[in-house]
Amino acid sequence: MSPHIEEARRCLRLADRDIHAFKVLNGDPDSHPSVIFFHVQQAIEKSLKAVLFSRGIEFKRTHDLAELTALLNHKGVETPIAETLLLCLNPYAVIFRYDEIDVELVSLQDAFKWTVDIRTWAEQLVSKAEAEDDLRSR
Repeated sequence: MSPHIEEARRCLRLADRDIHAFKVLNGDPDSHPSVIFFHVQQAIEKSLKAVLFSRGIEFKRTHDLAELTALLNHKGVETPIAETLLLCLNPYAVIFRYDEIDVELVSLQDAFKWTVDIRTWAEQLVSKAEAEDDLRSR
């Protein structure tokens, strides 16, 4: 398996950790929404990066979901969730983690649905790239 596919797989495993954290924290009434949303943002970010790695697309170090989505779209990879929708999750990556603001920019239910949709989409694209990589290496 090539290094870019290995890195894509690693990103998907890390996204799964954040999805698990979301599920655990979302079930705890004492969990602050900003912490729960952080894991949503992280799972989506890692799923997008997995696709970028699987396609060999270089990207700068960023937490900006809109930027990652725009890069994928620019490279001809259409994402299942619009860049404009994902933009509302960006503040949870950094800003709301270090502030005591109680702002919910999207419902947890919608955010989690986006997470599952993007994780499923990423798995499909990484698996396809992995199969193509296997064929080339034979």
